[in-house]
Amino acid sequence: MSLKKDIHFEISERKILLRIMDICVVFLGLYILQTTLDYDYLTIERDNASPLIVLAFYMTVFGTIFEIYDLQKSSKLDVTFRNIVLTASTTVLFYLLTPVLTPFLPEQRLQILYFYLVFIVMIFFWRWAYIAFISTPRFYKKVLLVGEISNIENIIKPLNQSDPNYKIVGFINSEPEVDSPIKFRGLREFEPSKLLDVIREEKISEILVASYNSETITPEIYHDLIALLDKGFTIREYTQVFEEITYRVPIQFVGKDFYKYFPFSRSNQNTLYLTFQRGFDIIFSIFGLIIGVCLLPLIIIGNAIANKGPIFYFQERVGQNGKLFQIVKLRSMVVNAEEGGAKWAQKNDTRITKFGMFLRRSRIDEFPQFINVLRGDMSIIGPRPERPFFVNELSRIIPFYETRHIVKPGLTGWAQVNTRYGSSVDDSLTKLQYDLYYIKHRSVFLDINIVVKTLSTILYYRGQ
Repeated sequence: MSLKKDIHFEISERKILLRIMDICVVFLGLYILQTTLDYDYLTIERDNASPLIVLAFYMTVFGTIFEIYDLQKSSKLDVTFRNIVLTASTTVLFYLLTPVLTPFLPEQRLQILYFYLVFIVMIFFWRWAYIAFISTPRFYKKVLLVGEISNIENIIKPLNQSDPNYKIVGFINSEPEVDSPIKFRGLREFEPSKLLDVIREEKISEILVASYNSETITPEIYHDLIALLDKGFTIREYTQVFEEITYRVPIQFVGKDFYKYFPFSRSNQNTLYLTFQRGFDIIFSIFGLIIGVCLLPLIIIGNAIANKGPIFYFQERVGQNGKLFQIVKLRSMVVNAEEGGAKWAQKNDTRITKFGMFLRRSRIDEFPQFINVLRGDMSIIGPRPERPFFVNELSRIIPFYETRHIVKPGLTGWAQVNTRYGSSVDDSLTKLQYDLYYIKHRSVFLDINIVVKTLSTILYYRGQ
């Protein structure tokens, strides 16, 4: 049989493509400007190598903050246009305000407008082309799922949400036939005997094996998979793909061989990394507290008008290695909000005051926690600290929940920049998957990514 596959782009390839082409089309636009109009502010010349590199750097940083490289958002033209305008506006503003690194302002201020407009127009037309020609079914990665029916729904949903170009076209039940089989209606099912025909007819690029117990795979399917593997066909295990696409560790599929899934990052024991992180925590906390003190008069006024009662509140939380500590925050709920006991924070929670909602969405309520960071109870980046009551409850329900305590809790973290509300056990499971991914892949680059994404969360007013 032929193993010819359609062309497709992996997630990393698409993100790299977007970043490189954004820079290239802007440079192309500047070249067109200098050759067609009276424009000389920033031209494509060897002498301008440094200013062009600075421009590319600003584009990459602010493009990440304003999410123009988010694959889900990049597939929607209206959202993409809004994010392009925000990226262009911020990039041009910073570029103009750093004349030490960039050219001095031109005498003809109209050139600044040309510079700004070419940024928006060129990227927008390139992104339109990306949506029209690349982010289309012809470049989808078509995947055939082989696994147990009981797992299928929990597999399909997170993969589809994370990567719109990763298309599971159908599944084959790997379990032996039974008298009363369970049927799954949300995806096309193929007969196990037709595995090789399905790959050829549907132009499958990859087989995803999602069997919790490999012993349930029938000999017929096993033989076909071995034959495909011998011919170089891509066959991958579900948990690896799940982690690669969603940036989460699928702990619900981790069994007794859990040690295979948790080769935790060496950074957790790396003295140089931990020293650098502690230095960053101290410096960042000092700046944070200075900003908090500057905002305090406005907070006092807002609290007196719309949040009557104490400004601060203290609460016991679980820290590194299960050690308890008192966290300090700006109060955002009504006084005595939990007289009846601890409760989940809900979306549109009636206990949150109007001023408290502003504090949460803007993340201003977190500023006093810089005191906890200076004390060493917390870090800037890490899993959010939870209350002992919920830790005890969730530890009984969710496997490996207490594993998140092997590192210091943080003001912001991988779960916080990727999810919003944690109002149920299912939400806590999702957040734990993100937390374990951070612990597993912890590094300076991931920390920088979290800081940048935190800025996006604040700017788009996504705080809880």
